[in-house]
Amino acid sequence: MDSYPYNNQNTNFVDLLNSQQDIVFGFGQDNAEASKGHGKHKNKTEIHSPAGFQSMWDIKKEDLAIKERVSKIKLLEILIAKTEPLAGYEEALEKKLITELFT
Repeated sequence: MDSYPYNNQNTNFVDLLNSQQDIVFGFGQDNAEASKGHGKHKNKTEIHSPAGFQSMWDIKKEDLAIKERVSKIKLLEILIAKTEPLAGYEEALEKKLITELFT
């Protein structure tokens, strides 16, 4: 028995990965539905079309905007929660965040 269980002779895992390269998984399906193969599946041409890339990019931009807003809110919460007096740059940052988030 080898001391290293992941030897190069066992190619089953690599073969499995290679066989799944053409599979496209749908979004919004629960595991039972996805495992049965039911539901809406997109083929490769739909995903690689310009409209498919545009819709993916739109979703990514919205996601990034939400993440940026959440990080600004967390930073503002940290500044507000400080008990000691804020330094000048911290006060300026706090005012800037309040202005950006609530106007």
